[in-house]
Amino acid sequence: MPEVIRFPSRQAGLVEPLWREAVGNAVRQERLDRGERISDVAGRAGIAPQYLSEIERGRKDPSSEVLSAVAGALGLGAGEVTRRAAAQMDRGPVCLAA
Repeated sequence: MPEVIRFPSRQAGLVEPLWREAVGNAVRQERLDRGERISDVAGRAGIAPQYLSEIERGRKDPSSEVLSAVAGALGLGAGEVTRRAAAQMDRGPVCLAA
C-alpha cells in the first residue's frame, strides 16, 4: 500500500500543498527509497543535515543551486525532482514570482 503523504498546508485547511512541501516530499521519498540517511545525502550535497531535514519537512524553500545539489546527491537531476513534486500537486506545478 502506498505511503500517505501528509502535507502541513492540508492540515491547515488549504486546498493544495505548498510547492516547498511537494519538493520536500519528493526529496524525502527518493532518499528513503534508496535507504539513505539524511547526513549522508546532506554531506554529498554540501549542506547541513539540519537544513536538508527542513527541506524535506517543507519548512525551507531551497534555492535552485541547493535543489540541484540535493538532487545530484540522490543521483537525480533537479528537473526530475521538480517533475515528481509537480505530480504531487493537485493542479500541477505552482510558479511563484519573487
